[in-house]
Amino acid sequence: MLQHLREDIRSVFDRDPAARSFWEVLTCYPGIHALILHRLAHWLWGRQLRWLARFTAHFSRWFTGIEIHPGATIGRRFFIDHGMGVVIGETAVIGDDVTLYHGVTLGGTSWNKGKRHPTLGDRVVVGAGAKVLGPITVGEGAKVGSNAVVTRDVPAGATAVGIPARILDAEQREREAQAARLGFSAYAVGQDQDDPLARAIHGLLDHAAETDRRLALLLEHLQAAGVQVEDVGEKRDHFDPQYLSKIVD
Repeated sequence: MLQHLREDIRSVFDRDPAARSFWEVLTCYPGIHALILHRLAHWLWGRQLRWLARFTAHFSRWFTGIEIHPGATIGRRFFIDHGMGVVIGETAVIGDDVTLYHGVTLGGTSWNKGKRHPTLGDRVVVGAGAKVLGPITVGEGAKVGSNAVVTRDVPAGATAVGIPARILDAEQREREAQAARLGFSAYAVGQDQDDPLARAIHGLLDHAAETDRRLALLLEHLQAAGVQVEDVGEKRDHFDPQYLSKIVD
């Protein structure tokens, strides 16, 4: 347990530039306190001391603002940054080197017994306020953007954003990688990570604007050639793609 604690504290320095000393992390980081108490509660849970395990978890929730069910399985070098409002359900499984930010929920969507909480692979990052719900799997190295609501599996190495969460395409992942080389995004999502649905709507607007431009050009050429062109049907409102694009944003 002491070896795991040393690993957990060292991992804080790798992922939080605000960390200054071993003593500061040990005494002032609620994520570390919650993890220490969870490892104790999980040990008690595995030895059928269920009430004592739940009471330990309840004390941890009161002391740290982080609620972790003693039945949850958590790997090595787990880091909860800030931590307030994090909730991890009973059947959640978390791999190694996982990072959660404040307000994250690893919750269930069913009252049925059995596996009902998410499984997070190694090196997963879940941004602030995100909700990962149900017995789904978030693959190794995946990222979940801030305030996303994830109810389906996320492939390894992918980035999920939005409500409901959608997977960023290859072009967006490349832009994300370029942004990461410039500096770590503390809340797992940057301004360059557009919602895929918004990108699709922008694409449709661009296509409609281009079609409108070509039709206008065609009418000009017909009129220049002496072809009489009359309006058919009622006059429509002016199409303003820039205004519609602002609404989508």
